[in-house]
Amino acid sequence: MTLKYLFDRLFALLGIIILSPAILVVALIVRIKIGKPVLFRQERVGKDGKLFTIFKFHTMEEGEKSFSITMVGDKRILPSGIKLRKYKLDELPQLWNVLKGDMSFVGPRPDVPGYADQLQGDDRDVLKLRPGITGPATLKYRLEDEMIAEYVAQRQKEGDLRDPQAIAVEYNDTVIYPDKVRLNCYYYRHYSFVNDIQMIFCTVLGKKMEYAGEEI
Repeated sequence: MTLKYLFDRLFALLGIIILSPAILVVALIVRIKIGKPVLFRQERVGKDGKLFTIFKFHTMEEGEKSFSITMVGDKRILPSGIKLRKYKLDELPQLWNVLKGDMSFVGPRPDVPGYADQLQGDDRDVLKLRPGITGPATLKYRLEDEMIAEYVAQRQKEGDLRDPQAIAVEYNDTVIYPDKVRLNCYYYRHYSFVNDIQMIFCTVLGKKMEYAGEEI
C-alpha cells in the first residue's frame, strides 16, 4: 500500500493548501455561530490499535463526548452544526490527520475506544488499516443518522420505553457496526487503489458504486 500512503500525504498537503480559504471561512463561521472551541478533539483508535487525536470542526454543545451515536434530530447538534455535518465540512480538519499519517483518505472510519480495539479473530484485520475519511462502510451508511433515527422512532412506536440513545446504541452495535466491520475486512483483503479513487469520487459527488457484491 505504498502508493496509497504517498497519495494520502501528497493530496492531503495539496488539499490543505487549496482549501485553506474554505477552511478559514468555516472556522470563522464556527467561531461566530457556535463559539469556542473551534476545533473538536477526541481520541480515536488508529492503525494497529494505537490511539490518536482526531480533529473536526465543533458542531455540538458541551457534553458532546457523552455518547458516540448521533441521529437526525439529536439536540446536542447545534443549528449551524447541522449544515456543516450535512455537507461534511466539519471533517475538513482531518486533512491534517491524513498529512500526519494518522489517517488515510480511504479506510474504516476511526472508532472511539471500545469498538475496533475490542474486535476478535479475523475481524481485527480492520486494525491493520489506517482509518479513513471515507470508505466502503462510510458510503453504504452515508445516511446513518437518518437510519438510526427511523429505527428509534419505530421502536418507540412499538412501545419501547428505553432512552432513545440506548435504542440507538443497540441498533448500532447489533446491526450497523457488524456490517461495517464486514465491509472493512473485505476492503483490507481485496484492496485496490483504483477502488480507492472511485470511492473518493463517489463521496465527493454523492454517487453510488458496486462493491463487494452490493451497491454502496
